[in-house]
Amino acid sequence: MFEIIDAMLAERAGNLENIVYVFLDRDGVLNRNLPDGRFVTSWEQFDLLPGVEEAVGHLNRSGRKVIVVTNQRGIALGLYSEADLHTLHERWREHMAAHGARLDAIYHCPHDNGQCNCRKPETGMFEQAFRDFPGATASNSIMVGDSLSDMEAASRLGMRSVFLADPAEPLKPDADRAAALATASAVSLLDFVERFLTGGSEQEICKSQPA
Repeated sequence: MFEIIDAMLAERAGNLENIVYVFLDRDGVLNRNLPDGRFVTSWEQFDLLPGVEEAVGHLNRSGRKVIVVTNQRGIALGLYSEADLHTLHERWREHMAAHGARLDAIYHCPHDNGQCNCRKPETGMFEQAFRDFPGATASNSIMVGDSLSDMEAASRLGMRSVFLADPAEPLKPDADRAAALATASAVSLLDFVERFLTGGSEQEICKSQPA
């Protein structure tokens, strides 16, 4: 199936070199999902996926902004607090910095289903990012995620998207629908960065864009 997805999306990917703002889902894209649908509640449970530091570092050095948009329903369920999440993300930023990588912004939705306009596939987190980064638009941004809600959010904004699906992992129930909405597919964040954005080398892009 993954070969079919890749072949189907290759033509759709087109030229992505105008991408300046890279939006990333967190769980399943940057860190490993816990088994049985459990929530990551602390730094001790936060297991970064292979190549994440390298991939984010590539994006930083190419002049792109790296923005995390993550649903954190566990807060609404009382499994951890806003303060717990902040502590985890501060530890994560420190870890990334020690590896020469930087997260330019992290947005999270603490709400349960149907309670807000920010929980993906709603677009509130993206709209806040567009306000905070005036140079960011749907046309110069891309969403990288591993779920249907990630692809749906990008679709609602008219933003290009990348669906991550590792053939070594079981397919999610909505993987076919997510792939159908995506602009491109990859097996990991590093795979996407090397194949579609940097071509395996550092490239300066869009120097006229505001920092």
